[in-house]
Amino acid sequence: MAASAADAPVGRPEPYRGLLLRILSAAILGPLLLAAIWFGFPWIDLVAALAAPLMVSEWIRLTRDRPLMRVLAIVYALAAVVALLWLRHQPALGRETIIWIVLCIWATDTGAYVVGRAAGGAKLAPRISPSKTWSGLIGGMAWAAVASAATGYAFGLGETISLAMIGAGLAVVGQIGDLVESAAKR
Repeated sequence: MAASAADAPVGRPEPYRGLLLRILSAAILGPLLLAAIWFGFPWIDLVAALAAPLMVSEWIRLTRDRPLMRVLAIVYALAAVVALLWLRHQPALGRETIIWIVLCIWATDTGAYVVGRAAGGAKLAPRISPSKTWSGLIGGMAWAAVASAATGYAFGLGETISLAMIGAGLAVVGQIGDLVESAAKR
């Protein structure tokens, strides 16, 4: 007899729920974003023009009934878009810098997800984001360090050890950003 959804234990979330959708989204959208970053104007500007209203509308939805948080969130979202465009349009290493940041953050999210789900352990901030673990943070830092060093090596940007340490630090910043967003949801 085949098991049905009704037979599943109540209250225990599926450990890899939504993983296929995440993989498909990354496989389609990831290369498109990297191409827009690589080729620059007008493609990265088009991405920014499409992303800005989506980001602002999501923050408006998350900060309902909190006007001060709403203003801060909109400024935060628009500052991210401006920073993206400003960095990408820098003639010296703008493209490489944005690709490096994007790859570090993707590696952080992927490493944190994989290691956190596999290892489990103590929760990082259970009241803010109940699924984040310390093992996930460490895994995200390790994956970001590797991605940072590899990207730096591929572009000839400098010392891979230094870039690995910076990548691990960027992973912490990325996780703090995730926690800020989770806190805004609550």
